[in-house]
Amino acid sequence: MPYKEREINKMYYTMGEVSAMFDVNQSLIRYYEREFDILQPKKNKKGNRYFTPEDVENLKIIFHLIRDKGYTLAGAKEHLKQSGDETKETQTMISTLENLKKFLLEVRDQM
Repeated sequence: MPYKEREINKMYYTMGEVSAMFDVNQSLIRYYEREFDILQPKKNKKGNRYFTPEDVENLKIIFHLIRDKGYTLAGAKEHLKQSGDETKETQTMISTLENLKKFLLEVRDQM
């Protein structure tokens, strides 16, 4: 039976890891945490924030709405209230398509 490498999924991401993922300052993520109710990172006794994969997905949605679609903060909040589930499904589809594109580009480069 061939060896298949398992994908390692983290349970929590630190503030530094999340800010590096999105290439933004940590202060922007803290600001979005205050503005959007869907972001609820865990905090330890020192006050360090630990983001779950669900929090990271919610941040992807927020950044997609604000950066890509050009929503204002108030508009993004309203959009999430009106069609939050639909937006999450759309973001999942976008992530899947980006992963597929990445895979196909790797296959093309190996040929």
